[in-house]
Amino acid sequence: MKNHELSFADRLGAAAKAKQTQLKKAKANNPANKPGFAERQAARRAVSIAREVRLKDRKAAKEADKIRIVEEEEAKRLAKEIAFKAEQERLEVEAVKKIEAEEAHAAERKAERDRRYAARKSRKRK
Repeated sequence: MKNHELSFADRLGAAAKAKQTQLKKAKANNPANKPGFAERQAARRAVSIAREVRLKDRKAAKEADKIRIVEEEEAKRLAKEIAFKAEQERLEVEAVKKIEAEEAHAAERKAERDRRYAARKSRKRK
């Protein structure tokens, strides 16, 4: 037999035939053609949707937690501010009372001093 070389057209035809064969095998092995495929796909879709819902719930819970923490911090800050103002007012009232007490004590001392002075003057006049 002679040395039989394939021509370019023969090689192209063989390649096309091989591609067709692979395409038929792939179509035959397609999971969409197998029984129960639609149910599995629906189950996967349901799991995916449930996962998304859980993720959204977690995100919402985190946001709510962040908001709660911020509100608590704000409430603490306001409480400290109110307590500080109340303490300042108490200290101011105490300072005013102390000044008033000192003034009253000074007035009493002055009144006593004036009384003694008046008594001394009245003794000298007699």
